[in-house]
Amino acid sequence: MGVPAPLRERRFAAFFTARAVSLMGSAMAPVALAFAVLDSTGGAGGLGVVMAAHMVPLIGLVLVGGSVADRFPRATVVRVAHFGSGITQLGAAGVLLTGNYSLPVLVGTEFLNGVLTAFTTPALRGIVPQLVGRAELRQANSVLESARNVCKIAGPAVSGVLVAAANGGWALAADGASFLVAGVIFSALKLPPRVAHNAPGMLRGVREGWSYVRRVPWLWQIVAAFTVVNIAQTGVWQVLGPTIARGTIGEAPWGVVLSVRAAGVLVTGAVMYKIAAKRLLTLGQVCAALSAAPLVVLGTQPGFPLLAGAALLAGLGGGVANIAWTTTMQENVPDHLLSRVAAYDDFGSYLGIPLGQLSAGPLASAFGAGPVATGGGVLLATAALVPLLSPAVRKMRHTPAEAPAGS
Repeated sequence: MGVPAPLRERRFAAFFTARAVSLMGSAMAPVALAFAVLDSTGGAGGLGVVMAAHMVPLIGLVLVGGSVADRFPRATVVRVAHFGSGITQLGAAGVLLTGNYSLPVLVGTEFLNGVLTAFTTPALRGIVPQLVGRAELRQANSVLESARNVCKIAGPAVSGVLVAAANGGWALAADGASFLVAGVIFSALKLPPRVAHNAPGMLRGVREGWSYVRRVPWLWQIVAAFTVVNIAQTGVWQVLGPTIARGTIGEAPWGVVLSVRAAGVLVTGAVMYKIAAKRLLTLGQVCAALSAAPLVVLGTQPGFPLLAGAALLAGLGGGVANIAWTTTMQENVPDHLLSRVAAYDDFGSYLGIPLGQLSAGPLASAFGAGPVATGGGVLLATAALVPLLSPAVRKMRHTPAEAPAGS
């Protein structure tokens, strides 16, 4: 197999390189940060505060971030945010490397990182259609998804080695450096001019984004569906999964199950590069429902082979769903609204994460971890498939007309 077609385009190749470098650093940071806090007096409570410090501004500002990315040059937004993230992570690394651990400092750097990420993510999702034609969007997203998943697998492993052999501060330093390198690459990235539109003010831009999402049925239906999917997925897989696994298959096999799922997601990048389904959104929602399989299996207190097989199926399905959804948005949402629409999608997904994390424990205490896991799987599958009842979702085609529906 030769070089993927999107990577033959110089500007996309530069964008891909910047994303791969940044993603690798970001995949290393959580492990280092977690062990740094847990090994200090912060403990589990301190780790929760640090995680919340990142997530709260992300949820609170992502809609503004989408408005900013549609108002100003996206490459500029991404460049500034990457340089800012690099500085904050290097600051956190300095605190750890000098032995001057401070929970308030780490909370502050993670808060700033959450703010910057809120502006980065919507802008990044709007840049890809500026770099490749519509015919290559699915392939471009497949290549990017493959890079993301390679980093998700390799990053934590590399970070774990650094934490064990030296100091977690080095992993954070690598993350900071990766942001700076990506920022330099983005500085050299020249995007083609966008179609001129009257740029609204920030808050008006947020309202216009919501107005568009609300008017286009397939958009709000899928955004709402993935909010529920994330609640079930996060609550069961991340919170209840380790608890159930400890009492059934054990910690080491659970780690293998997580790796198997990650491998399934990785495979989909190559698969989706080749598949050109006409009903891409429909395919994506059906595949998203496959993520329910390991949750249902967890609820039945399974053996390792069945759970690993279900995890592989979920990884394959989730990878297809991500690529299908991103490609469909980029093909059908007008460029001047794309980052704002992506921000509403991000907002729904981010909101589902803490809701799932906070609700899983109390529900398990009340009804038992097994029944809650099974119920979460049923909820996830239902949420993923319900949008297919809508003709707007079922009829969405992979190759849209030049004037997208709802524009």
